[in-house]
Amino acid sequence: MKVLVTFSVLALSVLPSLALADCRGHPLDQTAASCLPSMIWDDAQGRCVPQPTS
Repeated sequence: MKVLVTFSVLALSVLPSLALADCRGHPLDQTAASCLPSMIWDDAQGRCVPQPTS
């Protein structure tokens, strides 16, 4: 019984690190839909930039 509990605890402690392994080191995908309200998408730069004021 102790072996089963120990294995279960080890497995559950490793799962969160495995779930995040794919996200590490990769830049966030930013799209026009992810721009803040005061920002607009700039195709040339490929990112959100401040919206020019008139």
